[in-house]
Amino acid sequence: MTAVTEAWAEGERVAQGAAGAPLVSTGSVGDFISLLKPRVMSLVVFTALVGMLVAPGTVNPVVGAIALLAIAVGAGASGCLNMWWDADIDAVMARTRNRPIPAGRITRPEALTFGMTLACGAVFVLGIATNWFAAAFLAFTIFFYAVIYSVWLKRSTPQNIVIGGAAGAFPPMIGEAVVTGSVSFDGFVLFLIIFLWTPPHFWALALVKSQDYARAGVPMLPNVAGQAATRLQILLYTLVLVPVATIPVWRAAGGPVYAAVAALGGAGMLWLAFSLWRDGGDRDSLNAHGVRTAWRLFGFSILYLFMLFAALLVEHVFGWSTFGAMFAGGRLW
Repeated sequence: MTAVTEAWAEGERVAQGAAGAPLVSTGSVGDFISLLKPRVMSLVVFTALVGMLVAPGTVNPVVGAIALLAIAVGAGASGCLNMWWDADIDAVMARTRNRPIPAGRITRPEALTFGMTLACGAVFVLGIATNWFAAAFLAFTIFFYAVIYSVWLKRSTPQNIVIGGAAGAFPPMIGEAVVTGSVSFDGFVLFLIIFLWTPPHFWALALVKSQDYARAGVPMLPNVAGQAATRLQILLYTLVLVPVATIPVWRAAGGPVYAAVAALGGAGMLWLAFSLWRDGGDRDSLNAHGVRTAWRLFGFSILYLFMLFAALLVEHVFGWSTFGAMFAGGRLW
């Protein structure tokens, strides 16, 4: 609580002018929307929707839409609270220094109030509209990202993105909980896919932006263990991710479209991860090939995850997820 109190005090100091008069926010509607990390929010909504569709049972379309809106707002609240806490390091990183808080368009107290209001509202609406298990799961996810990851893990361990990545992997399970009030093994598999996808995806970016993180004092893996060790970790996580991503096929949750995407996309992920590990450079730096491959892996990983979940979405909308029915009455295990 001391760290939170100090951060609040710092936000109050930033919000005061030289003469002690409160500054008037110059933030636009677009600035407040950017606090919600819309691109991350869209991924959360998409994966939560897939979790709802894969879940056994159905939900009223209106209730489902309200649930997705609440999950989206909860994800936005997490992003807002993350930006509130990280305003100091965002100010020294090239890719984040123009965010609304470090750029001075929105004050930290405003961001904190905005984020907490959205978080409480999202949890309450989800509980009223669906069930309190799903609402509690959403509340835990917000807490995990805003406190466990942002406040604790991000600045204390190079495994920050591994453990903290769980927050971004929870939405499919929340989606399933909306429908069933519980979480099944199939929902856990969707969580596991995103969880294992996060390190290779994010470390590919961290390899290129390692100097940015070094300036901010964030102990990302390339700055702590070196570039070569990070490239090896990317390969190892990818080697685990690709077979895990095929589990929905054997569980009859994914059909032929998903199977094709998992195979072809997995091959692409493995090739890029292997190429980055083999030819990316020495222990402490990337060569030109490594920089290009890291960017390609970063971009392709986004497409890979999107296509996996899009395949599940299409198959469950059109009823094509029957490929696994040949195995033991619908499931291999």
